[in-house]
Amino acid sequence: MLHLSNLTMQYQGRDGGTVQVLNIPEFSLAAGEQVALIGESGQGKTTLLHLIAGILTPTSGKIELAGVILNNLSEAARDRFRAEKIGYIFQSFHLLPGFTAQENLELGIMFAGRGGGPARAKGLLQQVGLAERLHFYPRELSAGQQQRVGIARALANQPVLVLADEPTSALDAGNRETALQLMIDLCREQNAALLVVTHDRAVAARFPRVVELKDINQL
Repeated sequence: MLHLSNLTMQYQGRDGGTVQVLNIPEFSLAAGEQVALIGESGQGKTTLLHLIAGILTPTSGKIELAGVILNNLSEAARDRFRAEKIGYIFQSFHLLPGFTAQENLELGIMFAGRGGGPARAKGLLQQVGLAERLHFYPRELSAGQQQRVGIARALANQPVLVLADEPTSALDAGNRETALQLMIDLCREQNAALLVVTHDRAVAARFPRVVELKDINQL
């Protein structure tokens, strides 16, 4: 379902030289599979997620998702594909501050071209335990509640793949466990593949497959 081949990413350093961040000969994720990708800060985990999501384009190589080669698409086409096929869970939530919890989900559903936005948004928020917070703004929600909105939003467009970038690192122990279980359960329910990047081995241990970034990144 997701396949990376000969993927490289380089940046220009401050001294004008080239800095290579990623060099991944091959990596695959099956439909519905749940994988933890573990690595320390600065190893390129977020960069890799941005490449898979089509936010960045690789220096070379191929990213194929659901039969589409993302790096062959224009920026606008990648944006449309991401809105339709990918859910993204951020470390710092990234909710739109001027919109309620329900409206944050409805916008994602609208951008994906799906119907039934209000009903689906309400249903997902009920599933994550926020039935009484539908019309609360992000500033009125706790960190744990904001991340639950973020998880629901990532599933709102019925994606084939959910990407999660250190999704529990801003939460306390209780909220961390709740958020992690919600991600696992909702993705399984919708048969969406889930790729979580983390530096936390306790989080990684919850997944049936754990991949060390250093083992696939041949720098």
